[in-house]
Amino acid sequence: MSGHDLVEFFDPPDLERTVLVLVLDGWIDAAGAAGEVRSHLLTGDGHTIGRFDTDRLLDHRARRPTLNLVDGVSRGLDWPTIELRLLDHVEGRDVLLLHGAEPDHEWRAFADAVLGLCDRLDVSLVIGLGAYPAAVPHTRPIRLACTAGSADLTDRLEFLTASLEVPAGAQAAIEAAATAAGIEALGLWAQVPHYLSATSFAPATEALLTGLATLAGVKIDLTPVTERALAARTRLDEMVARDPEHVTMLEKLEAIYDDLHDPRSRLPSGEDLAAELERFLRDQ
Repeated sequence: MSGHDLVEFFDPPDLERTVLVLVLDGWIDAAGAAGEVRSHLLTGDGHTIGRFDTDRLLDHRARRPTLNLVDGVSRGLDWPTIELRLLDHVEGRDVLLLHGAEPDHEWRAFADAVLGLCDRLDVSLVIGLGAYPAAVPHTRPIRLACTAGSADLTDRLEFLTASLEVPAGAQAAIEAAATAAGIEALGLWAQVPHYLSATSFAPATEALLTGLATLAGVKIDLTPVTERALAARTRLDEMVARDPEHVTMLEKLEAIYDDLHDPRSRLPSGEDLAAELERFLRDQ
C-alpha cells in the first residue's frame, strides 16, 4: 500500500527551499535534549498543516490514548499523534517540524509519505535531531556530531563523525530515503555527559538549537534556553564542588575532552559508543 494515504493535509501553503526538522519520540534522546528543542519550537507561532494516520502507524497497546475523566464522567480520549507543523516564528526560510510518536509499523510507507510531502512542500534539507550519552564533562561546550547521507555533505560540515553500527530509528529511515531522492539529509546529535543522560540538561538543548539554526540558515530565539543552560551549569558546579571524588572525576573528563581539540576528531571507540547507545536504548 502506498504511503501517501498515511497523511492528511490541511490547506498546505506554497513554500520554498523548505527545511524539514524531525523530532520523533522513541528515538535516541539522552536528557530529552531533542524533545526540549521540539517544545521550544512549538511555543512560537505556527500551525499544523498535516497529520498522519496513527491507527495504522502506532501500536495503541504500547502507546495508549489518555482517557479524560471529570468526576467519573468520560470527557473523551486524547490520542497520540504524528503531526507536521509550519513554524511561522522562525526567520530566514520556511521550516517544518515533523513531531510526535515514532511509528511502530510501516516504516517504509511512513518514509514514503514523508518524501511525498517533501516533494509537495519543496523541502531541500532534512535535519533529524537526537542526543546520546558520552564521556564528556558539563563544564565544556557541548560537542555536536552528525550522520549524513553522503560523504560530500560530511566534508562540508564541522561536526564530529564516527564509523560504527547502531540500531536505527524511523528518523534514520527518513534521512536515508531523502538522500536516495536527492534531498540533502543529516542527523544532528548532541553529546550529553553520561552522568546526566537521565535528567534534563539545557546546554545540550541549546547546542542542538544553535546547530539547527546554523545548518538551516535561520534565526531562532534562544534566550530562555540560554538562561536555563547557564543556571544548569552553575547548579552542577555547586553540586560537584561538595564532593572531592566528583571533582576528580570531572577533572579527568575535562582532560580527555581537551585532548580532542580538533573539531573534526573521530569519536572514541566506535564499538564502545555502539554499546553505550544500545544500553541507553534498553534503559529507555
